Amino acid sequence: MKFAILGAGGCFGLNLARFFIGRGHDVVGIGRSSLRGEAFALDLARARANWRYHQYSIGPDTEFLLDVLDAEKPAVIVNFAAQGEGAASFRPAKHWKYFYHTNAVALVELTEHLASRPWLERFIHIGTSELYGPVTRPAPEDAPLVPTSPYAASKAAFDLHLQAIHKVLGFPMNIVRPSNCYTPGQQLHRIVPKALLYAVTGRKLPLHGGGRAEKSYLHGTDLSRAILLVAERAPLGELYNVGPEEPTSIRRVVELCAAAAGVDFDELVEITGDRIGQDSRYWLDAGKVRALGWAPEISWAQGLAGMVDWVRRYQDDLRECPAEFVMRA
Repeated sequence: MKFAILGAGGCFGLNLARFFIGRGHDVVGIGRSSLRGEAFALDLARARANWRYHQYSIGPDTEFLLDVLDAEKPAVIVNFAAQGEGAASFRPAKHWKYFYHTNAVALVELTEHLASRPWLERFIHIGTSELYGPVTRPAPEDAPLVPTSPYAASKAAFDLHLQAIHKVLGFPMNIVRPSNCYTPGQQLHRIVPKALLYAVTGRKLPLHGGGRAEKSYLHGTDLSRAILLVAERAPLGELYNVGPEEPTSIRRVVELCAAAAGVDFDELVEITGDRIGQDSRYWLDAGKVRALGWAPEISWAQGLAGMVDWVRRYQDDLRECPAEFVMRA
């Protein structure tokens, strides 16, 4: 099968590309950034077989992106492309517009064009668990949407648009809403790679709010397995949460990272104030995707061992990279 991955320069798009290629599929990647070298793109930085990468951004470059898609004619498009990071969508005040431009307006425009393409069999949009807001129990796919940031609201807008054009116009879509994920090659402002890099290099990690907030975590390859399952088996129009059975506090995540790197937790962290807009708990009911045959396979121990190997191998490169979120238009 031929897949196109939008937002393919990010770690989860690259993980999905490797996963698809490893199963004999043909993959075209499109992302706004050039591939960032081996520390982030890993083996795909030099890959040629079954893999082609094009640097275009949804919105400003949509017509060029469509030229690539029309030439390649992928049966399935998987969309990771998004302006991310909830806290950054609040401040500075001017930033909110980029979240709505990319996550809603540009994607609506793209799907308007894709609706007339006869070669497209399925469009899989990667949403977010943040749409459900803070929860006290696992949120199913039909739970109320309670976004608590401009980022989450912009993601909710496109999810709702996709559901409307499927119901009324028959647009062939699915939505996958994953929990927080981690994988080698991840940007360093995310907690798992940041904690491990700071542990390996002897730096103090700011632990916002003492790490009280709880999130649900998966390895990126478990997410990739779920996406392929949706591509192969899911009825069109269905939404699927993808996450573990239980959430994990940020404090516990950092404790696991410290243990994996062989350092003392108390020596690694310093407690700081909480992040703006921090929700108390993200927790998904993933029963629907489990009914398709999915279950997470990569344990914390296995996943973090691979992350530590990645950090140690590329620590000289990673030291030079920003460890805080950098906003890009």
